[in-house]
Amino acid sequence: MARTKLVVDPITRIEGHLRIEAQAENGMVADAWATCTQFRGLELVLQGRDPRDAWAFAQRICGVCTVVHAVASLRAVEDALDIRIPPNANTIRNMMVGMQFIQDHVIHFYHLHALDWVDVTSALKADPAAAAALAQSLSPWPNNSTAFYKEVQHRVGTFVKSGQLGIFTNGYWGHPAYKLPPEANLMAVAHYLEALDWQRDIIRLHAVFGGKNPHPNFVVGGMASAINLEDTATINAERLTDVRDMIMRAKRFVEQVYWPDVLAVASFYKDWASIGGGLGNYLCVGEFPKTDVRDLSSLYFPRGIILNKDLSKVHPYDQQGVQEFIHSAWYEYSKGSDAGLHPWEGETKPSYTGPPTPWKYLQDERKYTWMKEPRYDGKAMEVGPLARMLVAYASGHEEVRAIVGEALGRLGVPATALFSTLGRVAARAAETVLIARLMETWYGELVTRIKGGDVATFTGDKWDPSQWPKEAKGYGYMDAPRGALVHWVRVADGKIANYQAVVPSTWNASGRDPKGQMGAYEAALTDNHPLVDPERPIEILRTVHSFDPCMACGVHVLDATGRTVTEVRAQ
Repeated sequence: MARTKLVVDPITRIEGHLRIEAQAENGMVADAWATCTQFRGLELVLQGRDPRDAWAFAQRICGVCTVVHAVASLRAVEDALDIRIPPNANTIRNMMVGMQFIQDHVIHFYHLHALDWVDVTSALKADPAAAAALAQSLSPWPNNSTAFYKEVQHRVGTFVKSGQLGIFTNGYWGHPAYKLPPEANLMAVAHYLEALDWQRDIIRLHAVFGGKNPHPNFVVGGMASAINLEDTATINAERLTDVRDMIMRAKRFVEQVYWPDVLAVASFYKDWASIGGGLGNYLCVGEFPKTDVRDLSSLYFPRGIILNKDLSKVHPYDQQGVQEFIHSAWYEYSKGSDAGLHPWEGETKPSYTGPPTPWKYLQDERKYTWMKEPRYDGKAMEVGPLARMLVAYASGHEEVRAIVGEALGRLGVPATALFSTLGRVAARAAETVLIARLMETWYGELVTRIKGGDVATFTGDKWDPSQWPKEAKGYGYMDAPRGALVHWVRVADGKIANYQAVVPSTWNASGRDPKGQMGAYEAALTDNHPLVDPERPIEILRTVHSFDPCMACGVHVLDATGRTVTEVRAQ
């Protein structure tokens, strides 16, 4: 049987620009190519600048992942210049990163990914009382009431009657791949709407400690926020109380809404526990240091590597093992396209060789994406929440093993179910629960030190360039919401000589390398992956969205005139 060519461009409900080309055969995805169609080149912007300013530029790599890029950049520069930050600064950074994890994961599930599993229009058929009873059986969340679900159903019905679905436009509603009963769909839609207001509230923590959001303020050597419980212009008692309240609201929503919803939705899609596993190699650089970031033993999420889905052994990670290739990417290397470069020697030389726009197919070209191909010891890796949970689970992390065990037990699936599209969804929710609980711990540590008289948030040691070596290099690791993020910097004569950032979606969305190894998206889409209707490829969206792609910065398209913003072609 001849293969059907398929193009989904753009993949919507993600950050940035992603195109998927695939070949379908006998109701399955036979082959796939992931293409990032956007180039920005912030590494070039940073060359020649003061390394103390790097974080401010680096966090513009993404309009969503601002904090994690800033912290990775800070860690890189502080590593190069051998700067140690005060304990309060480390805790505040952990809290800011932790709240970004919580907000980001919840937004991803409800606003970017849930609609691949939830049929919005089906919610109109639900019995609000039955939906409320279902929700009440899952958690004590106060809004799980018949009156609330009636009101939500009315709002959705108004959208539909008007002929405009508003925020729910461009879904494959009515697709046979949807399995939730109407009441579960209504519950999920209701929580979708609640999450919109909730996430806006809890992320104010960034503004408390960083002055604003997005793009809060930091400083090499710690935090740019002074602490004085009596001063209205600093982090005072009132602001700390506000932070505590935000943390409690975040924790309640995660435990009483997000986590139960994920498990409830997953229970109807257990077949997806054997779909979209992909590479089977997982990399985690570690995150949330209790003390200094250089003390790897203090990391809450340990670093390590899982190979070939083997949870019996965690392999060590060494940043020297990272190389970036450009076999499929529109760049040039001085050593040739099949060379691999460690990021300290990395080159960013764009060289577009693809066809002129508008493209029909890019898969026919050797080079078809702006994503480089990061590899560890020559192997393609998947990064992200699933990698973090697997490495921690295999490392004997008690809290991770407990919550993963809870999910597996409630769903009635074996541990092998983790290696799947559904496993990524569950892993993201599981770690959100753990981080929400950690936020209370960090807050307590911060308050305890402040009450003991320790209010330091910044060290000026080695702030002056005269104290720096003539040449230095460093790297700043960060296991961000979407996975392993590392910035590498070389400093010479007080300026940035080279800067390279290998971001999570570069690992996951990379194309074929010189050995023909696929990136994680491509491998997942070709691993026992169904495709019932090439004209409505909801199955492709489920797996791609399970990674939470972040191709560059947040780009969401809403066209009020109803013009086409997504094209799906099959032939």
